[in-house]
Amino acid sequence: MTRLSVEMLAADPVEPITSAGDAQLGIAVLAGIALIVLLITKFKLHAFLALTIGSLALGAFAGAPLDKTILSFSTGLGTTVAGVGVLIALGAILGKLLADSGGADEIVDTILARASGRSMPWAMVLIASIIGLPLFFEVGIVLLIPVVLMVAKRGNYSLMRIGIPALAGLSVMHGLVPPHPGPLVAIDAIGANLGVTLALGLVVAIPTVIIAGPVFSKYAARWVDIQAPERMIPQRPSEELEKRPSFVATVSTVLLPVVLMMAKALVDIVVDDPENHAQRVADVIGSPLIALLAAVIVGMFTLGRAAGFTKERISSTVEKSLAPIAGVLLIVGAGGGFKATLIDIGVGQMILDFSKNWAIPTLLLAWLIAVAIRLATGSATVATISAAGLVAPLAAGMSTPEAALLVLAIGAGSLFFSHVNDAGFWLVKEYFGMSVGQTVKTWSVMETIISVVGIVFVLLLSLLF
Repeated sequence: MTRLSVEMLAADPVEPITSAGDAQLGIAVLAGIALIVLLITKFKLHAFLALTIGSLALGAFAGAPLDKTILSFSTGLGTTVAGVGVLIALGAILGKLLADSGGADEIVDTILARASGRSMPWAMVLIASIIGLPLFFEVGIVLLIPVVLMVAKRGNYSLMRIGIPALAGLSVMHGLVPPHPGPLVAIDAIGANLGVTLALGLVVAIPTVIIAGPVFSKYAARWVDIQAPERMIPQRPSEELEKRPSFVATVSTVLLPVVLMMAKALVDIVVDDPENHAQRVADVIGSPLIALLAAVIVGMFTLGRAAGFTKERISSTVEKSLAPIAGVLLIVGAGGGFKATLIDIGVGQMILDFSKNWAIPTLLLAWLIAVAIRLATGSATVATISAAGLVAPLAAGMSTPEAALLVLAIGAGSLFFSHVNDAGFWLVKEYFGMSVGQTVKTWSVMETIISVVGIVFVLLLSLLF
């Protein structure tokens, strides 16, 4: 298992923009993060503004010149958006095509038609995991909640027995599996290989989602035995369509980018020759940009045209998919600026100096940092961005699998104990018609199980590398 050591952290080739000592840097980091937390939680400021102000304050607290702090933040913002912004946009387009064409409903109905009784929670976690690959968490909830409520009502199931597996599938995909924004940002910050991270993420995600979903739902149903609220069952997208894509075409489209990126990772491992023709081809088609772009183009035909959409309707769907992600892109970009500011003031060396005598595994340290920020801010994305910026220097000297596991450790920590400062907490509470206490006993506990089980499997995998 990788541990903190002097050899792990290569000397930063860029001269820090401040001459502050470790004590002042430590105080500056704590003050900067505390300010971000305060602005988000107390003053309800948008995370983009909070991260921007917090980054500038961080530089000021560390004694860095304002002009250099602004340059660090702006450079980090631009680099991050350039690295992951297009991928987030492509993921949003694919998700919108999946939802509006009725493809998501086709997956749901096909699987549910073959499931009954005890297999229903397993069917729900499978549905949520497949649909959750290209969709943002909030979009996935809105898409799946009608299905969860209808299944619970028609089958006379406890709402938690059906709902928890669905929520677990969406949440695990959101925190551990790219191309979701959190994992993408961490991969970019740490310099991890996306294909390897995706492959290891799926290895961690499968047992985690089983334990937090179908297994935990048995206990959640006993603690909170409620029925589906009638008022919350909205119309499904496909009810307005005359036809919709087939199950095979829909699943193939959703899994296309996953297959391409994992194929690239496999070729990289087996061939390991940059001059090899097969590897060069795999590097192109398996790059995140090409893989997601291919899925979007294919989806326009297998999803959009299959649902009877005209060229104008497809164009409109693409346009509508981009507006809701503006906030996400800004938050991710500002988070990248915050990360760059952390690095440029010399936090990497500060962390090394502070922890060089510890025996704590690097992966566990990354998880704990993400947990702390998640509890404070309520945002998994902010927790991922901030933790990745803090521990990124520790990835120097790590092997490709170790860097991927560091990303997953941060992702697992970012999901820990969602509570009242998390928008997802209130979304689940209102849709399921629960009290705050009931939401804590079900949703919050489920998120904690995902986080803890996730880091356990990450640590177990680290024994192999």
